[in-house]
Amino acid sequence: MSLPVSPLAPTHVPEMPEIAGVKLATAAAGIRYQGRTDVLLAVMDKGTAVAGVFTKSKCPSAPVEWCRAKLGSGKARALVVNSGNANAFTGKTGRHSTALTASIAAKAAGCSPNEVFLASTGVIGEPLDATKFNGVLGTLAEQAVSGEWMAAARAIMTTDTFPKVATATVKLGKAKVTINGMAKGSGMIMPDMATMLAFVFTDAPIAAGALQSLLKAGVEDSFNAVTVDGDTSTSDTLLAFATGAAAAHGAPRISRANDPRLKAFVKAFHAVLADLAEQVARDGEGARKLVEIIVDGATTKASARKIAMSVANSPLVKTAIAGEDANWGRVVMAVGKAGEPANRDKLSISFNGIRVASRGARDTGYDEAEVSAAMKNPKIQIKVALGLGKGRDRVLTCDLTKEYIAINGDYRS
Repeated sequence: MSLPVSPLAPTHVPEMPEIAGVKLATAAAGIRYQGRTDVLLAVMDKGTAVAGVFTKSKCPSAPVEWCRAKLGSGKARALVVNSGNANAFTGKTGRHSTALTASIAAKAAGCSPNEVFLASTGVIGEPLDATKFNGVLGTLAEQAVSGEWMAAARAIMTTDTFPKVATATVKLGKAKVTINGMAKGSGMIMPDMATMLAFVFTDAPIAAGALQSLLKAGVEDSFNAVTVDGDTSTSDTLLAFATGAAAAHGAPRISRANDPRLKAFVKAFHAVLADLAEQVARDGEGARKLVEIIVDGATTKASARKIAMSVANSPLVKTAIAGEDANWGRVVMAVGKAGEPANRDKLSISFNGIRVASRGARDTGYDEAEVSAAMKNPKIQIKVALGLGKGRDRVLTCDLTKEYIAINGDYRS
């Protein structure tokens, strides 16, 4: 599926450095798309630790179930990702496909199937023919090289209009360590764990248990604070891999997430997750506006999150933004329906720093021309001040345009 690049795409794409212990390769297996790559193989050195968070959907895909079952060992040697077919709602056939894919990948990478992690994205309900990986993965294992991050990010795209990558370099002990991440996601996005598909790699020597704790904490204000359309995918998967290669250059081995030596690393790790999450919002299907919802003065942070998500997921709010209409009445509606503490007569609302409503009514200084001009910006900030407490939160979303309907109206057919 080829779509015009989102006008909200980042203007700067970072140079993605190599990470010792990780090699990448991509291929066109013809799973659904023609004339483009649709399979990614990442091969990692022995000793690589893995952590993961997954969808909370009660109808998870076969690859999600596979990864959950294998995560306990904390060890990974290979990652296989395909686009075009989610291998979800595929019953025994889907489970057989995951087992076969892992077996083929394990043979190619020289490891156990239990050290192979899988992710699939695309159409739900269509059987995945895993025999298409036969031969392909073996060739990819031979061709895998360091540094193919952009090619990898392109291979996992579905309705995405640009590849999503982020990187950071930071000191850990006396050594410099690198964190690289890639993600895909454009529609069916209201993560309840992480994102649609995202993969983060580092050469830092961090044990699997510590990495798991870092990952769970890191998703809360990044991927879990993003929504495009309010729909949580069956396939949401975020995996993090730590090869430990930087130990050879003096990086200390980390076994606890609260190790004080991790302070700079944690900040950089969270920044990579946040960067990828924002790129997902920027690439929302049909999006023309990046929308930031800030709620403060709530009774708790959790309450602020629910209210912010209620605003972010409102079709009426999102279509008003698409029409460049500062319709605060729709924001009031979304705040009121969230089911969280709110007082109409203490409520204030601002669009891009311009207060449009306060104390339960239109602001006395409201200027239609000023607000209309502000709504033409590609980034819109909606701030809701509740005046009830100290709870604050922030979520990202996008507008809802006719293009979203066009993209999804014939996605499967």
